Amino acid sequence: MSSVAGNGFGSGRWNALRMSLHVLLFAALWAVLSGGRGWAFGIPVIVLAAIASCALMPVMRLSLGGLARFVPYFAWNSLLGGIDVASRAVHPRMPIEPALLHYELQLEDAVARVAMANVVTLLPGTLSADLRGHTLFVHVLNARGPFPEAFQRLERRVADLFGLPNTGGAE
Repeated sequence: MSSVAGNGFGSGRWNALRMSLHVLLFAALWAVLSGGRGWAFGIPVIVLAAIASCALMPVMRLSLGGLARFVPYFAWNSLLGGIDVASRAVHPRMPIEPALLHYELQLEDAVARVAMANVVTLLPGTLSADLRGHTLFVHVLNARGPFPEAFQRLERRVADLFGLPNTGGAE
């Protein structure tokens, strides 16, 4: 399995790439926020911010195959989610029965659970509200929707993204 790994400092090529990307991102942010002025002060701040962000970044192992499968899934469901919310706004007769659902995650990896909490919002009519241990709380616009199945499918995609064992059920 191919993977992209990183934990701040340590593994050569990926860390140099990540540090370079962080420096470029922080430099772009500095340029926008400062109007392109104050580089004598900005450069040391940018370098320190890049070092700190790389040092504090948690260990992540992404499966390149899982990433290739996740990106189109994410893009498609983001589009569907936007269409769903827009259609509910335009057509007030659309079913709206808000609820706060809880879903027990099977993912053992903490970074993968946080990723799941962040991407569950891409599903139509959902918004991640809280993550406590293995329990994910999700606000939904229509409690009658097929959310447990959708959450399971998404959790399998997140497991695949991180190269983790399948969390159950066939897709």
